[in-house]
Amino acid sequence: MIRKKRNMKKITKLGVLIGVVVLVGGIIGFAIHQNSTVKAWSDLIYPGVKVSGEDLSGKSKEQAKQILEKKYVDGIAKKKINIVASDRTYTLDYSKLNPKYNIDEAVNQAFSYGKNSNALEKYKLIKWPKEKEVSLGFTYDQKVVNELISSVEQGVNKAPVDATIKVSEGNITVVPDQGGKKLEKDKLQKEVLSKIDGGVKADTDIKAPVETVAAKITSNKISSINAKIGSFSTEYGAISSSERANNIQLATNSINGKILMPGDSFSFNDVVGERTAKKGYQAAPVIIGNQVDSGLGGGICQVSTTLYNAVLRSNIKSVEREHHTLPSHYVKVGLDATVDYGNLDYKFKNTLDYPIYIEGDTSGGVVAFNIYSNSSLSDVITDIKSEIYQVMEANTRYIDDPTLPVGQTEQVQAPSTGYKVRVRKITRKGSTVISNEIITNDSYEAIEGIIKRGTKKEETTPPTPNNTNASTNANTNASTPATTNTSTSPNKNTNTNKNNKGQ
Repeated sequence: MIRKKRNMKKITKLGVLIGVVVLVGGIIGFAIHQNSTVKAWSDLIYPGVKVSGEDLSGKSKEQAKQILEKKYVDGIAKKKINIVASDRTYTLDYSKLNPKYNIDEAVNQAFSYGKNSNALEKYKLIKWPKEKEVSLGFTYDQKVVNELISSVEQGVNKAPVDATIKVSEGNITVVPDQGGKKLEKDKLQKEVLSKIDGGVKADTDIKAPVETVAAKITSNKISSINAKIGSFSTEYGAISSSERANNIQLATNSINGKILMPGDSFSFNDVVGERTAKKGYQAAPVIIGNQVDSGLGGGICQVSTTLYNAVLRSNIKSVEREHHTLPSHYVKVGLDATVDYGNLDYKFKNTLDYPIYIEGDTSGGVVAFNIYSNSSLSDVITDIKSEIYQVMEANTRYIDDPTLPVGQTEQVQAPSTGYKVRVRKITRKGSTVISNEIITNDSYEAIEGIIKRGTKKEETTPPTPNNTNASTNANTNASTPATTNTSTSPNKNTNTNKNNKGQ
């Protein structure tokens, strides 16, 4: 019995020893296996590591780099984004974007994953991979995108065309408006940039966002224009140089076809614009101060005056108007309207209940404006009367000029009769007088005439000197300076204050 117990103890100890040996052997074996496995992956990317979706498990750095270059660098150059706008397709080639990938950095990140862990952690990552995604850096030249979108914008954008009126042989027709188009540029750019992600999927198609732009003046807004309600004309052909006629024609053409809705205002200077040589305006007679001189755009005050009178006769209110310092030869006193860009303007407001259409014409040496609106206004007749209530005769002043010979004169400033004048507006509807009012009260100052008259007397011929004094007299006469004519050119005045200039 005692021996049996002793044998059992020996067997137990042996088992424990064997177990320990096996355990130690297992540990040593696992360690060897672990180290071997980790070592085998020391130059490889661990399992489960991807770069922008590309699985690089078990690949060396060089292999990973080759895979990524083949897939992305070569593949991206063939990719395109197609922008469809209206009936045209604009193509953005990735090759033009100067695309760049940071492959070296991405491969280094993928390779370094888990490499700084202890042996056991490395072994776990190899045996039981955890998915790791590394982003492949992608850059490109956005300037190329901006240029393409600008090109799309130029191809798409189309300004709307307002409806207008056509008058032919008394017949009035409405020319329909045309809607415009406008690219939603910011929206398109945002969508395009969102698609440029560095991926190498199939080409991308984008429909450009385009909005419709309605015309400001539509057919239905001006369909009520069906009759002429006022007109006025002045002759310019017989009194104008070719330069002045040119300016009148240019200014009139700028106004022709203008449409004003109820409540809209008209500015002559805004509509006609600055009178410049680039626009074709030429130097022609213009009132400066109290005289007529030459200035760029001379003559267009006849245009503003003619329009002013047409507007008055259409029972439309003028809100800004100035008269010349001198009476105009093409219209009665008190009925002129001077303009000077940046200084003097002629403005009126459409105070009617209907839109108006302005027709301007310069054919036959006559500048004419016709105002069209609704036929319900045709029975409203407006008479304009110029009433001179004081005439101020001009004096003429003479100035002695020692540089002019006796008997010779030179006009420095032409005289101009002065007037005080009221303009009365009488409005009738049928036989009933609606209103009778004085709308302006103007004063044209008398301009004094100035004439220079010569006082220089002719020198008498001296007697023939004897031989003794001949040389002395000759020397004396030779030293006397000649008299120079310094007379001022006529029709010249430098007074150019605000109220004394007009074209």
